[in-house]
Amino acid sequence: MTQVNNIIQVNTIVNEAKQAAREAAEKFFQEKLGGKDQYSCGFAWVDIYGVKGNTKLGKAFKAAGIRKSYTGSYQIWNPAGLGVQNIDTLEAGAEAAAKVFEKYGFRAYAGSRLD
Repeated sequence: MTQVNNIIQVNTIVNEAKQAAREAAEKFFQEKLGGKDQYSCGFAWVDIYGVKGNTKLGKAFKAAGIRKSYTGSYQIWNPAGLGVQNIDTLEAGAEAAAKVFEKYGFRAYAGSRLD
């Protein structure tokens, strides 16, 4: 990624990713599930790799409230912020968020697990 060196830019990217996640998850939930929280339950998140915590960028991620995971990535759980349990809905949101981070040059992946 080109040097993102201040918290305003990181906050803008994070907000864009969360908005895209919310829109994708809500669309999936309405179109595929008819607005009913049903079927498999689980969790979804987005992992952002390649950001070192002791850099300006890493400090900006920390300041934006993004935590480092045990794998070394920065991680946002339920980036859609949707209060549903359906794993497919949450995955749609995490995948949309990962695409936004990728657009800005980050190596990002959606992750999920069944509950």
